[in-house]
Amino acid sequence: MKIAIGCDHGALELKNRVKEHLEKRGFAVEDFGTYTACSCDYPDFAAAAARAVASGECDKGIVLCTTGIGVSISANKIPGIRCALLSDVWSAKMTRLHNDTNMMALGAGVVGPNLALEIVDVWVDTAFSGEERHQRRIDKVMALEK
Repeated sequence: MKIAIGCDHGALELKNRVKEHLEKRGFAVEDFGTYTACSCDYPDFAAAAARAVASGECDKGIVLCTTGIGVSISANKIPGIRCALLSDVWSAKMTRLHNDTNMMALGAGVVGPNLALEIVDVWVDTAFSGEERHQRRIDKVMALEK
């Protein structure tokens, strides 16, 4: 599985920890930046990662900023993306089981590194349930883009 990752300056340190963790687990990670702590604009990096997921270049994506809010809004503007802002393990599991999210967002100022890595692990390890009722709802959500 190939995972796109992107962040702004407020989440650079956490992005690097998540990237290293995923690579140690054997995932391919494509890093869309930012690469420095210089102030930057989160939509640039969230959109790049989201476009890679939407195009199929990457299977899933993780975006980060200080709150996770800006990057999740930005990612969700890209057609085909279902990005969930996560701050707990239960939501990470349920958004994969029920919503088949293809991206997740984290707030570096909201979750610490240990919780962030646990959320990431649960999210990447949980498969979509495939239940008809959930697929029906996802189809309705995705039809809203048209």
